[in-house]
Amino acid sequence: MAIATISVVGMTCDGCVQSVSKAIGSVPGVSKVEVSLDRHLATVEYDSARTSESVLKSAIEDAGYDIG
Repeated sequence: MAIATISVVGMTCDGCVQSVSKAIGSVPGVSKVEVSLDRHLATVEYDSARTSESVLKSAIEDAGYDIG
């Protein structure tokens, strides 16, 4: 398993946290997602044989948020 810590720009409320969590969680190979509104970070545990950090970042951007 690999772990990525991704800076997420544009989160302003708990709804944003849920949206980012859902977007990342829908990526095949993701086993754990923790999103912090206070720190504007997403910490993701994933199977590097099934996905990559760039795919995770794309999922966040597709949900309407920017990568810091």
